[in-house]
Amino acid sequence: MPGIDQSLIFHPLNIAVLTVSDTRTIETDTSGALLAERLTDAGHNLTDRAIVTDDVEAIRGRMRGWIADPGVDIVVSTGGTGFTPRDVTPEAVMPLLRRVMDGFSVVFHQASMGTIGVSTLQSRAFAGQAEDTFIFCVPGSNGACRDAWDLVLSLEFDSRYRPCSIAGQVPRLRGLCA
Repeated sequence: MPGIDQSLIFHPLNIAVLTVSDTRTIETDTSGALLAERLTDAGHNLTDRAIVTDDVEAIRGRMRGWIADPGVDIVVSTGGTGFTPRDVTPEAVMPLLRRVMDGFSVVFHQASMGTIGVSTLQSRAFAGQAEDTFIFCVPGSNGACRDAWDLVLSLEFDSRYRPCSIAGQVPRLRGLCA
């Protein structure tokens, strides 16, 4: 039966949060703040938080820095995954990935379907692995970030989740997954 095995030790992940937006500042970035709060409340480490404009090179530059940083296990980005002309997060991040986690998009959309219905089709949420860093890109609304964290990522990032979690694939924790 899948779930959290309370008999196991919780291993916090080192997570960076990136907000992709032309208009938000640290003071008005409610979706980035929501993710940062959720991950720290869960016991993980917020290693960095940044905001970049909806610009391919700006997004790639920030991502490359975190991918190269051995202190960052996971990056969660919010914003730029829709269909407006300025939504370029997939175009910026996909070329950096060596592997795509197809299942994340499927599970995110299933979770989101329960809260926003077929409007979930307008999201290009995705995830993958760049070098040894896992990257999860979700829409920029608070509701989407809440769905992503509460219904998917909180479990996927918990090392006690069985039969396995992404924590077991992080190099410094490899082998945790039963």
